[in-house]
Amino acid sequence: MQTHLSEQVDEIEWVKGLFPQARDYLDTYEAFGLLGANGLYGHAIHLEPREIDRLRDVDAAVVHCPTSNTFIGSGLFDARGVIGHGIRTGLATDTGGGSSFSMLHTMAAAYEIGQLRGTALHAAELLWMGTCGSAKALRLDGEIGNIAKGHTADIVAINLASTPAISQRHTKAFDIWDAVFATIMMGDDRAIAQVWVAGDPYKDAI
Repeated sequence: MQTHLSEQVDEIEWVKGLFPQARDYLDTYEAFGLLGANGLYGHAIHLEPREIDRLRDVDAAVVHCPTSNTFIGSGLFDARGVIGHGIRTGLATDTGGGSSFSMLHTMAAAYEIGQLRGTALHAAELLWMGTCGSAKALRLDGEIGNIAKGHTADIVAINLASTPAISQRHTKAFDIWDAVFATIMMGDDRAIAQVWVAGDPYKDAI
């Protein structure tokens, strides 16, 4: 099941008004049997300590939607804190309220939100959230999200010098993650060198 959770302060107050007997927003789902290990709870910005504990206890997943959160002004998701509590965490575009389908732009927005919280994410963490983390959130990490034996060969090859500005920054990178970071922050469709879906190349056919 996929739904929203604690996205905006006004939304939380509205839910409290609808379900005054509930302990918190998450409790409204639990009361109707909608809290469980296969739940995907989008946004999850303004979580109460009890909600964090319950999400971890049932092994549910939350999904960070940074471009939507900044576009609507919902708040600043605590990615490092949520992941630190052992909650499976994915990354999504949510263009119903966001501004881009690009996962590079989404990772960049996640970085900026982390900066505003004083807990900026490393390029490796951003890339992990967009791949392995999202696959784990969907409970598909045995099939996708990683390059490993037995996994579906869904692969994106990134050009780390796709534009003049990124190329210039690339020449000054002090390690591979610094080079990846430049593409995360400034990259667009020009950075996608090739795409394979189940092992078949697709980019040339687009």
